[in-house]
Amino acid sequence: MTENFWLNWLTMAISLANVILLIWLGLTVLLNAERRTWGALIAGSGLLLGGLFFISHTAILAYGWNDYGRGLDFWWRIGLAPVIALPFVWYLMMLWYSGFLDKKSLRFHKRQISWLIFAIIFSVMLMGLVIFDNSIPSYSAYTREAISTSISLVPIPLIIFIYPIYIVLCVGLALDALLNPGPSERVMGELARKRARPWLVATSIALLLVSFLVVLVLFWVIGFSNQQDYIIHESTIIGIFDLTIEALICLAVILLGQAIVAYEVFTGKALPRRGFLRQWKQAIFLAFGYGGVIGFTANTNLRPIYSLLLTALLMTAFFAMLSWRSYSERERYIKNLRPFVASQGFFNQLITPTQDSNPKNNLQIPFNALCKEILGARLAYLIAVGPLAPLVGPPLSYPQGKELNLFGIIDLQKNLALSDSQTIRMIPTEFADTSWAVPLWSERGLIGILLLGEKQGGGLYTQEEIEIAQTSGERLIDTKASVEIAQKLMTLQRQRLAESQLLDQRARRVLHDDVLQQLHTAMLNLVSERSQPNGGTSEAIELLADVHTQISDLLRNMPTTSLPEISKLGLIGALRKLVKEEYGVAFETVNWKIEHEAEYSAQDISPLTAEVLFYATREAIRNAVMHSRIEDHFQPIHLIIRILKKDGLEIQIEDDGVGMSTERIVTEEHGQGLALDSTMMAVVGGELTIESEPGDYTRVSLILPISS
Repeated sequence: MTENFWLNWLTMAISLANVILLIWLGLTVLLNAERRTWGALIAGSGLLLGGLFFISHTAILAYGWNDYGRGLDFWWRIGLAPVIALPFVWYLMMLWYSGFLDKKSLRFHKRQISWLIFAIIFSVMLMGLVIFDNSIPSYSAYTREAISTSISLVPIPLIIFIYPIYIVLCVGLALDALLNPGPSERVMGELARKRARPWLVATSIALLLVSFLVVLVLFWVIGFSNQQDYIIHESTIIGIFDLTIEALICLAVILLGQAIVAYEVFTGKALPRRGFLRQWKQAIFLAFGYGGVIGFTANTNLRPIYSLLLTALLMTAFFAMLSWRSYSERERYIKNLRPFVASQGFFNQLITPTQDSNPKNNLQIPFNALCKEILGARLAYLIAVGPLAPLVGPPLSYPQGKELNLFGIIDLQKNLALSDSQTIRMIPTEFADTSWAVPLWSERGLIGILLLGEKQGGGLYTQEEIEIAQTSGERLIDTKASVEIAQKLMTLQRQRLAESQLLDQRARRVLHDDVLQQLHTAMLNLVSERSQPNGGTSEAIELLADVHTQISDLLRNMPTTSLPEISKLGLIGALRKLVKEEYGVAFETVNWKIEHEAEYSAQDISPLTAEVLFYATREAIRNAVMHSRIEDHFQPIHLIIRILKKDGLEIQIEDDGVGMSTERIVTEEHGQGLALDSTMMAVVGGELTIESEPGDYTRVSLILPISS
């Protein structure tokens, strides 16, 4: 150590800070890697190796440079091994991060492969000199004796000539790999590289400066190597060099840590996690606080008990602040999530529906809270797709009332359905300047898409934010669909009750006011006509005939619980009869495509399910008749009805008419008929989907799982 207290204090403090930060980063990468790839293992192991070097460096500082015992020699040799390995490890880390092994990076692979072989030769040569030439003698040999090896370039030993070239080569090649990377195969890998590249480039530049300083120190040491005890005489200059180098390394560690925790460049995660960044800041605070306290006590020759007490106080204060921050974060999350757990009053809407009790208005409140308070998004849309789209209706937007052009949403839906990724990056000009598409899933597959614009402040959405957004979006869609089903069933039930009451009142009125009066009149006529000698019964018979007609009309107007055609002809037979008798003349041709297995499966479904399928199919055919042509324009329409056996029984009704726009499919503009049929299909465990291409075709699919 030097005679300058402040120099000794700063050197010890920064060395300890580097120990804590490097070990924290290394363990973070190894423990949180999404997949244990060789790149993640090299990154984590390299960071731990750097921590090992600074452990030895701190121990050497504690011993003092004028100590020549075995303990110092031990830490000297422990520290020199990472010095040789770390430049090559850094080069390997940047190669892996830049896509050296990706299938799409063949050009980048060819560019770097020759340089990689060259770096491997240098590293093997250095290891050979260390092992076979005894080029790393004891600490005292460097400080008190002349340096001499069997292999040397007069007057410089070969290892000291090779090492500067080696370290500059590795760091320079790592910088070249960062500036000219290959394409990424990771989800959002290009975006992560773009945002993390400035931090990694700055890290490489800092390490390049370290390399030049190391070269300068090596040649400076060689110049004084033949002088006895030159380390003691030049301790201040060496201390300044040491402080400068470890300060640059500390800067490089902080820059690298920012890239690791803020953009997850080595753990393989698609998005950063907010907790990592917060913990990284806390680790920096702990590293410099602890390093400063221990560095001060180590250079003031205080009793060990005082160092122990100061360490205990620092750790206690640190954990108290950690608990306080955790509690504050918890309170903030609870406050932000309160709109999602609060009652939306859906039960009251079902019992006492009013014009103002639109579920969309209730869902807009938690959706606004999600976008504004939790995500901090500038723009967002929640779109239901798939079987729930007819039930959910128009998209939710933030800010409320923002218009959305849904052209191209079908293609995005297909891309999301084929991908297992959590998010997909989109072109910023698509879908009203939104930048992210978050798929929303259920047991039945893709049920919605959450489109997000850029985040306030231009940052990245964190892993926790996307998970909350995904879960909340799925819950909102599921809630809206459930409420719509319940409302439609309640409306249907009220309608049935009203019709039943009207029919009952009508039957009572007809029976009381007409039928009973006519029966009474007929009875009187029969009695009077029987008392007459030549009386007839023609008038009484006519009255009884009128009564019979009225009773027949009442029975005919009473609602039936099932269609006789389905019970007699079966589902497929009833559909054939329906199309032939009611809609046959409406189409140019009707083509039936029925699989034998599907025909057998249709015979096994329950009467209630068959009736639901029958009505839904009839509604789809009726819509094809009404909406497949342009008004006041004759166009021959061809109808195709497919009954297939896939994962379940599937009925497809397809016409080659004018088609439907994307907005009409997603919203409720296709009418209440199919919306009610969607509800009834959901009740029996099935689903109704609509596919259409304007000017080409419209296909309505009724899907009933086998388990039903």
